Amino acid sequence: MRKFILLFAIATSVAAQAKEPNAGGMDFGPLAKLAGTWKSVETGGVDVAPAQAKSAAGKGQPAASPFYEVLTFEPAADATNVSEQYLVAMYYKQEVFRKSDNKKFHDQRGYLIYDKQNQMVYNSFCVPRAVCVVAEGKAGNKMTLKSSSGGIAESAYMAKNGKTTAFSMTLDLSGDDLKYSQQTGLNIYNKSFEHVDADTLVRAK
Repeated sequence: MRKFILLFAIATSVAAQAKEPNAGGMDFGPLAKLAGTWKSVETGGVDVAPAQAKSAAGKGQPAASPFYEVLTFEPAADATNVSEQYLVAMYYKQEVFRKSDNKKFHDQRGYLIYDKQNQMVYNSFCVPRAVCVVAEGKAGNKMTLKSSSGGIAESAYMAKNGKTTAFSMTLDLSGDDLKYSQQTGLNIYNKSFEHVDADTLVRAK
């Protein structure tokens, strides 16, 4: 689900350097280790979402889907906001597949953005449901990033029928694995629902 548009390309050699604190002259802080491709561990992750109409679980009921995913990160560019806030961005692509049929059911494009001076990290992303999110929190090897009151944009249809009310993500970069869990608050089928996802990934390359 992921409005921060950065359209610069960095050479592949720079992407390799991003494993170091300074990549191409940009300091990515705790995000530096992310550059490259990550894949789910064998056990994979679990998605708990509101079931569709005519599903076995029943419309709006919790439906658990075991999944595996591929996450790719690469350095994007730097930017300065309002002449003062200096940011560096790590672009990412997330593709998630159901274990049951190997079909992709979630596609996300976004940026993890680092503000060194203020020690903040932002997750700015969109998903092809006409929904975009910005979540933010203090930088570190373990971070919790949350959306603010103005951090969610969505189509008129989604605002009326499947509104995203909140987003929170816990990201753990402290070990050799990449771990995350996230909660997306929804107002769907005339009731509140907490959509949750969690996974552990290892570096593939």
